[in-house]
Amino acid sequence: MTALTVSDVDLFYGAAQALRGVSARAESGKITCILGRNGVGKSSLLRAVTGHLPIRKGEIALDGEALAGAPHARAGRGLAYVPQGREIFPLLTVKENLETGYARLPRKERTVPEDVFELFPVLKSMLSRRGGDLSGGQQQQLAIGRALVTRPRVLVLDEPTEGIQPSIIKDIGRALQYLRDEKGISILLVEQYLDFCRELADRVYIMDRGEIVHEGSAESLDDPAVRKHLTV
Repeated sequence: MTALTVSDVDLFYGAAQALRGVSARAESGKITCILGRNGVGKSSLLRAVTGHLPIRKGEIALDGEALAGAPHARAGRGLAYVPQGREIFPLLTVKENLETGYARLPRKERTVPEDVFELFPVLKSMLSRRGGDLSGGQQQQLAIGRALVTRPRVLVLDEPTEGIQPSIIKDIGRALQYLRDEKGISILLVEQYLDFCRELADRVYIMDRGEIVHEGSAESLDDPAVRKHLTV
């Protein structure tokens, strides 16, 4: 079953149109990657999906039921968002940052899944460290771990490799593969790192000027006619 569908969505910032009739899907147990140059609407699409921005037209649905309301309401439906820049709480400890994911959970489920520490062992060794004292890569692992605490059905990530050292990019890639293959989570991510998408994605979309200009398999990124949409 298709987990998440975006159908003919328009989005505006005042009089400026950021999304133009965008349609896409992120299927259960698949990794879907959104690519494109800077400023073409990729992050706007994720913010529309997660409820951070209102859409003017179209529909966003989860398993055939329309998604509406504020971000916390969509989190209650099973969406988890890892924003660009991570947005962890720098003065809270790693443990406290992870526990902020408890908000949507019933009391009996308010635990950190062991998967979080298996995927990112460094977090377990740094539970008492403040989030702001972690490296950029460790903060990204923490942001993903916090999202996983909510037990998501759909994981939405905005440029998870931005400013991250290669060894941690590999760790993040392995984590996303595990979540797809072993947990069946639907993963939707915006990414600039072409090789990361080519290795992981089951489906890719390329955006330009607020529109989808290409949809295909990860292998389609090797086509020169497709790659022209990604060159500056």
